[in-house]
Amino acid sequence: MMRWLTPLLIALIALLQYPLWFGEGGWLRLWGLGDELARQQELNGKLRVRNETLSAEVRDLREARDALEEGARGELGMIRPDEVFVRVVPGGQNNQGDGK
Repeated sequence: MMRWLTPLLIALIALLQYPLWFGEGGWLRLWGLGDELARQQELNGKLRVRNETLSAEVRDLREARDALEEGARGELGMIRPDEVFVRVVPGGQNNQGDGK
């Protein structure tokens, strides 16, 4: 009887250990999920930085209406219908074309 009891107990222990190591919630799966979690956290950090940058740009575009208007006026020469465009030339320049 004792001759069969030891291998039976070893087999029982092995059967009980199998789910711990190789089952759905076992140690091997847990280690794999730990690596996957680290990669996902790194990706989330990069995406968080990108989202913060985009949020800052959106905020700037909403709040910086004057800067956009100034850019349109300076680069594109846009004026409002009720405005008069006046160009002021500095007095130190000779604009008569006589080369002096």
